[in-house]
Amino acid sequence: MKKVLFYTLMIVLFSGFIISDQSGHKIITKSFIQGERLEYRVHYGFMNAGEAVVQVHPELYVINNKVCYKATCFGKSVGAFELVTKIRDTWGSYLDTSDLNPQRSYRDITEGRHKLKEGVYYYHQKGVADAEREKRGKTTKYTYSIPNGVQDIVSGFYFLRKFDYNKMRVGDTIKLNAFFEDQLYDFKIKYLGKHKVNTKFGTIHAIKLTPIMPKNDLFSGENSIRVWLSDDLNKIAVKMEADMFVGAVEIDLKGYQGLKHPISFTKD
Repeated sequence: MKKVLFYTLMIVLFSGFIISDQSGHKIITKSFIQGERLEYRVHYGFMNAGEAVVQVHPELYVINNKVCYKATCFGKSVGAFELVTKIRDTWGSYLDTSDLNPQRSYRDITEGRHKLKEGVYYYHQKGVADAEREKRGKTTKYTYSIPNGVQDIVSGFYFLRKFDYNKMRVGDTIKLNAFFEDQLYDFKIKYLGKHKVNTKFGTIHAIKLTPIMPKNDLFSGENSIRVWLSDDLNKIAVKMEADMFVGAVEIDLKGYQGLKHPISFTKD
């Protein structure tokens, strides 16, 4: 159960943010720069379950003849969870600097004895994605059909930060197209308005969102995941909550550096 829980935490961190640009909402300028680093602490009940680092690397890369940012998320188990199953997961995406569409994504998964390496190249104009997975010493190649502009589990986190939420009304939804593992997903994210969030740095004004979840075996209820983005030009995730059938999970911002814009925490 511990292994399944922590694996799910990476999905909580990103899966609500896999968005296509078909919603009609206005897209604003980039909210991040190279060198941004965000650190999160994962709580399961009263226990520290894990930590995650989400960052944009300083270098630019050329993938599919596109100049790209490299964004990664590294997650690990800690404390009692580390004693049960050692988790060391890395998720990465190369984002086209012109539109933030992924050109390549990868996963390097170590969860106890379970190990997996995966790489995916996205050819948006052709409508295909080529994937290669290595598991138990065996490498398998696949080709999938994808809609134009589909996002992966990491790139969607950054794409979400482009939206101008001041143009939205409470209850508005954003359509999303997602590709994860070997499946395409069609989700919606609901805008729940502006709220204040308490963090270790102080109180901050935040944008509250919830992915509308289909019936599944992990999350309890349609609005089981809540996410708060800073209500400023950065729009970084400052807090996340998830109601799971195995218990409640909370993810809080632990540290940050290299933000493109100033962030103002009060001392309330």
